[in-house]
Amino acid sequence: MLVLAALATTGLSVGWIWNKADAVTPVTLPSGNQAPITTVSPSVKPSETPTPEGKVLGTEMVAGNTDTMPLMSAAWTNYSDETGLSGGAAIWFTVHKNYDGKGNNWGNYTAFGQLAPDIPYANTAAGLKAAAVQAGSRAIVGLYSKDAKIMTGTTHKAITVDGHPGHELVTKVVVKQAGVAETFSTVMVAVIDRGDGTADMSVADIAGSTPDWQRIWRFKVSQIKINK
Repeated sequence: MLVLAALATTGLSVGWIWNKADAVTPVTLPSGNQAPITTVSPSVKPSETPTPEGKVLGTEMVAGNTDTMPLMSAAWTNYSDETGLSGGAAIWFTVHKNYDGKGNNWGNYTAFGQLAPDIPYANTAAGLKAAAVQAGSRAIVGLYSKDAKIMTGTTHKAITVDGHPGHELVTKVVVKQAGVAETFSTVMVAVIDRGDGTADMSVADIAGSTPDWQRIWRFKVSQIKINK
């Protein structure tokens, strides 16, 4: 749930570019006693590989690595990733429209992408759990602030998605927002090993008054497809 979401209904379209290496036919080098090869100046520097980006495509969130997660439902709309994913996409569902009379909406949020590369990761039970904790903390700061208060009762469990091991973290964030009839939001994090030294990640931020979306998120996480 985002505290200030005036842009909640604005669709943000993003895309990415894939670079594929083409086969190169070997070229015979000139033999000795040849004229020097002319150097072209200025030399052309290779362009940087673009940062992968995710997008909402049809009924799926497509991560920058082409892995997919189904949308929560058709009622959820395109949004931007606020949780620090790599190549992430996100969707939004309004729960309290214009809660403050100033055009701000309060709602539910789901994102899908890759675990940020600067978060340490190892494909072990402990490594998955540690990554979920760090990624979940980053997500909460992004969705709320560094001053967000966490309720007691955070849960952890091992999961399996598309044949890959993962870890689920669930916690509750205290809500004290004028005009919003909510006392907490449930933040859910799933980190899933891809089998190549990296991991996918999904985040859900569900208003306390709409607990049914938690079950739906878990079901959609179980439908994540890892494409390699």
